[in-house]
Amino acid sequence: MGFLSKLKESFSRADADLLRETEENEYVQLDSEGGDKDTKITVRPFILSDFDSIKPILDSLREGNTIALVNIKPLKDKDIVELKRAVTKLKKTCDAIEGDVAGFGEDWIAAVPSIAKIQRVAKAEARQQSQQPEVSEYSSRKVISSSQHESGNDEDENLKIEPY
Repeated sequence: MGFLSKLKESFSRADADLLRETEENEYVQLDSEGGDKDTKITVRPFILSDFDSIKPILDSLREGNTIALVNIKPLKDKDIVELKRAVTKLKKTCDAIEGDVAGFGEDWIAAVPSIAKIQRVAKAEARQQSQQPEVSEYSSRKVISSSQHESGNDEDENLKIEPY
């Protein structure tokens, strides 16, 4: 008997055993070895300094568990034509793996695999958000002037909020 015949016979025996077990027990217990529970999503920063530096970005996206944050400023300052080629290649790869790609700011691109989606802000919302003041962190320390300190008057009316 040849190798392929032996292989076919071993698979058919395994199928017959599985069928016999199903008939006896009315259910089949399957091992779930397919999924890896320890797989996590990785967010990796990349720097696009030349066209050849796109390859590690594409490879990590094809693996399916990496979100790429790409700094395009070095290549943008060096050669805009090469930048366009690299971004086109990145877009085509994201389309092929059913991922998503979007620019944010002047110098950054985010590329994600099919397990993620990039939320985009409408232009009207972006303008409205840019008109709102920035959020700052504040401290609630008592500010006492030297005249108040001398008089011992440090009531709550002297409580002022100052930016850090």
